[in-house]
Amino acid sequence: MTIAVDRLILVRHAMPAVDPEIPGHLWELGEEGRAAARALAALHEPGYYVASDEPKALQTVREMSAGRDVVPEPRLREVLRPHRWSDGYRAQAHAYVDGVCHEGWEPHARVAARYEAAISHHARVAAARKQALIVGTHGLAPTVWLATRLRLEPTPADFWSSLRFPDLIEVDFVGGRVLRG
Repeated sequence: MTIAVDRLILVRHAMPAVDPEIPGHLWELGEEGRAAARALAALHEPGYYVASDEPKALQTVREMSAGRDVVPEPRLREVLRPHRWSDGYRAQAHAYVDGVCHEGWEPHARVAARYEAAISHHARVAAARKQALIVGTHGLAPTVWLATRLRLEPTPADFWSSLRFPDLIEVDFVGGRVLRG
């Protein structure tokens, strides 16, 4: 499927206020995360802003967009997985983006399909408006989706591991690459 938009910029959310007692999909940004998101405001271009409806992603884009409208999009949520606090999370997540589907984790094909549907829909809206598509997102879900569309070097797991809080990723479908901001 072709995604027809002049610019697609993925914005990985800023660092949330981590609370082991609360599931990650409910985490919000603390003051440091909000400040880091505001620092992204240098991206002063007309854009169509959409974000995962998870608080940390939505808040990141609202902070960086300086009052522009942001469309919440549930299909851009992070990979669904059980809420179990674990010091081994990074290793589990690394294995997941490398192709392992842990028990209770959302299957890769389902993540890629819902993400593709969301990006395709919002790309059509952005293209009709002649605006860049700026997407507030996470780490695992966009990595899984990007790996179905582009070759992530050296591996999808290494790409995911290198993402920062927050991070900007411009997707160049024509050139078949991602550019980090």
